[in-house]
Amino acid sequence: MRRRGFITFLGGAIAWPFAADAQKTSTPVIGYFSSRSAATEAAIRTPFLRGLADAGFVVEQNVLVEYRFSDGRNDRLKELAADLVRRQVSILVATDRFAASAAKAATSAIPLVFLTGDDPVRLGFVKSLQHPSGNATGVYVFTSNLGPKRLGLVRDLFEKPGLIAFVVDSNTTSASQQVEEMQAAAKALGQPLLVLRAGTERELDDVFATMAQQKVSAVLHGTSTFFQVISARLIALAAQYKIPACYEWRDPVVVGGLMSYNTDRDEFGQQIGNYTAQILKGAKPGDLPVVQSSKFVFVINLGTAKTLGLTIPSALLARADELIE
Repeated sequence: MRRRGFITFLGGAIAWPFAADAQKTSTPVIGYFSSRSAATEAAIRTPFLRGLADAGFVVEQNVLVEYRFSDGRNDRLKELAADLVRRQVSILVATDRFAASAAKAATSAIPLVFLTGDDPVRLGFVKSLQHPSGNATGVYVFTSNLGPKRLGLVRDLFEKPGLIAFVVDSNTTSASQQVEEMQAAAKALGQPLLVLRAGTERELDDVFATMAQQKVSAVLHGTSTFFQVISARLIALAAQYKIPACYEWRDPVVVGGLMSYNTDRDEFGQQIGNYTAQILKGAKPGDLPVVQSSKFVFVINLGTAKTLGLTIPSALLARADELIE
């Protein structure tokens, strides 16, 4: 119940049929790309398109889209960004930190609307949040720095939490920062924390075997687009070893994960669509302040809890924004 609050594409590259002749018309073309897969991008792409439509831009009517997805392979993003720049798209939309970095490096002329979970000023995307300057603006979501909050929620599952595991993607550049934040939070809570790293599916198999040997009470997954792409595998491993798991986003919880806590994708997806529409109407990216996410969503799958033999404390149930039966 709700409370407050596809097709497989070769190479991860998609050129919708209607976009093929885009350069022959005056119809604006959006170059949309991400390090996720087409399927895992849907949770952002759908509200993005809704935001565009609300502002008067309907795909196949007065705007076209070229999609590119790297399927978790960050090494392909530079190539995808360069391809969209060569196609002279009207605007670039990059929906994760790595895609945004590739877009920013590829052009300083084409407008860019980004989504990032890391400080865009520190990353060099903009000069300041209020006055971005340059060719870029977008949405700054709180993702990687939500680990300590998730740790607190997982602890609240148990009367005596025991050992909790934190699995971080060894290939993401924010891995060290995530680990430092989680270790500091665990130390402040007096919580034993087992830090494990995995950058491939084979390494994840080993990580879950280690967690079983160490008899962890639960596992939290770090911020990672790779983990999002292979979320079905993470869910299957958690079920196999009967380990309660907390994920970044709602999507894995809907299909069998236990719980998640993060910002609201509907909110920031629509904001990206709105900013894209404003720029297509003539606004300058540098004049549009970077928006910071303001809404958070805590989701619990009660069916999965029952399967794991967990009784969710009433205080935790009261804090949930969505309970999945």
